Amino acid sequence: MDWGQLWRITSTPDNVPIVALLFLIPFYTWYGLRQAFANDKLIEELEKNPEMTKTHHRKTLPWKPGWAQEVHVWPFLLRVEFLAAIIVTVILMVWSITLNAPLEEPSNPTLTMNPSKAPWYFLGLQEMLVYFDPWMAGVVLPSLIIVGMMAIPYFDTNPLGNGYYTYKQRKFAILTFCFGFLVLWISMIVIGTFIRGPGWVWFWPGQTWDHNIVVYQPNKDLPDFFGITNAWGKAVIGLAFLGGFGAVTGGAIHKWIMSDDFSKKVYQKMSLLQYATLQFFLITMMLLPVKMILRLTLNFKYILVTPWLNL
Repeated sequence: MDWGQLWRITSTPDNVPIVALLFLIPFYTWYGLRQAFANDKLIEELEKNPEMTKTHHRKTLPWKPGWAQEVHVWPFLLRVEFLAAIIVTVILMVWSITLNAPLEEPSNPTLTMNPSKAPWYFLGLQEMLVYFDPWMAGVVLPSLIIVGMMAIPYFDTNPLGNGYYTYKQRKFAILTFCFGFLVLWISMIVIGTFIRGPGWVWFWPGQTWDHNIVVYQPNKDLPDFFGITNAWGKAVIGLAFLGGFGAVTGGAIHKWIMSDDFSKKVYQKMSLLQYATLQFFLITMMLLPVKMILRLTLNFKYILVTPWLNL
């Protein structure tokens, strides 16, 4: 095992943001959930003891005589923001002084880097290119991500959880966000940075990057597994699989939503269009891990194969 290879990847100036990301995101995720659980506990106590509402208002610390009932922007908020700006500026100055900019020689069309990787914030898209057509991974899926985030306020009718941390009142939204951001995006960046080596070959941490290695993995489409060679037959098999996948996944999501009494009350107030849009985006999210599993275990390239679209 060559752990020096892992250190060389980690210590490059390009990957400093990713190393920081690996520590900061888990910390702030834990910190936010910690506050959410504390508020949920307080809400339960307020429901059992109405007298507490005189001193508590969704705050884990009670108000006491002598305390200001309102926190003014000046000087409290601006003072914290000013200190944060100073600290971030100092960090950036030390960073720029101690680490050289990851600049390389002028572009040479006769010499291509191996591996040739995009900036860290695009590595998720580059990893998705392994599992989808360039048109799907580079255009359709990023567009769905943007449109999905724009559509959230229109089908999320839950008025609770605004202005304070809570888990029970936002369980479905929090778990969906964590799955989409941590599992489907951050994990793609980590894989593209630490796992993918020369030739975009999968190297586990500690393995030596061999630039001469050639991995023979004949990819096959889902219709090839059934021995179907006809173009219309391939399309029918792909559509049938996608339809079954959507039905099973949508049913599991619906069952999960309705298993929680609070989420059930919230999502029963949604219109059919709102709920159908929500299901569409959730099923699309689940398609990425399914494609990853099929590609990494069975070398499946495409599920749906047509002359116009491959998925």
